[in-house]
Amino acid sequence: MAAGYSIVGWNGFKRVYDGMLALGLSLFVLAHFGAGLLSAPAGQHPSEIQLLIRATGAAAFSLLTIILCIGPLARLSPRVLPVLYNRRHLGVACFFTALVHAGLVVLWYHGFSEMNAIISLLTSNPRYASFGGFPFESLGVLALLILFVMAATSHDFWNHVLGPRLWKWIHMSVYAAYGLLVAHVMLGAVQGETGLAQAALAGGSALLVTGLHVVAGRLEWARDRTTDLPPEGEDWLDAGPAEAIPNGRAVILVPPAGERIAVFREGAKIYAVANACRHQGGPLGEGRILDGCIVCPWHGFQYRPEDGCSPPPFTEKIPTYRTRVTGGRVFVEPVPQPPGTPMAPSMAGEAG
Repeated sequence: MAAGYSIVGWNGFKRVYDGMLALGLSLFVLAHFGAGLLSAPAGQHPSEIQLLIRATGAAAFSLLTIILCIGPLARLSPRVLPVLYNRRHLGVACFFTALVHAGLVVLWYHGFSEMNAIISLLTSNPRYASFGGFPFESLGVLALLILFVMAATSHDFWNHVLGPRLWKWIHMSVYAAYGLLVAHVMLGAVQGETGLAQAALAGGSALLVTGLHVVAGRLEWARDRTTDLPPEGEDWLDAGPAEAIPNGRAVILVPPAGERIAVFREGAKIYAVANACRHQGGPLGEGRILDGCIVCPWHGFQYRPEDGCSPPPFTEKIPTYRTRVTGGRVFVEPVPQPPGTPMAPSMAGEAG
């Protein structure tokens, strides 16, 4: 969270994180470059620039694959959450790696003609009706533009200016970028290979990303299906026994319409707030109450459970909900109150 915004806000952990990221990325590029030299046929000396083009392209594709795996893995295991906290660092590194790849391509293949290099890149192959000869370069350009928009708006300043909903929709375009990159690789680098290794790696990566999202989505769907809907004529949702809610944590309700609801228990006090964090839509119900505030598990944004407001000097607010405890069971009215509305907690007796 930030009361103000600065261009860079590194702390000790982030410096180590970024240092390890830079080291890992450098080692990947060097290893890929070296493998290209060693695997060259006897008597042939491959171009260093071409090897670097392939190495940076493979690095950018691998980074984006890892980025898209982090989300579902974090849903499947909380051990992945520390990586999720700084996923945007990976995204920015992916963009700059892809930018180096694109710059080398333009310089090597289109930089020595009389025509403008960018125009040459986009017009040198007009065979859009051909599958095998499709101008895969245009797919890479589109993917790079999407990655640029995402990297340029990755700072919390843009999250605040654009609003969480629009900001999230913009950054969901990463899936379009990945699809374009898969096609870019399949119609580009794979076409020049005699073996199936490149195709297997690119296709396997796409299947891995898809499979993880399907598994995480099915688990989420199964959990949503377990929500007890209100009986006929009853509006309030049944959140189950109060003692079944872990102290300091929450259960998540899915109303017939609207956003998910996080129902927290702090001792004998029962609170209900919107499940979506105002920062990046993180699942508040998977966080916990620390020092009197709900802490989002994604990036640590905090909200007071009694009114949904972030503690000063922060200004984020989330909707709250009415609750009641009847016969030891917790019920929630599925009508959100305006963000920041104070709501007295229901008491669960000796539930704690």
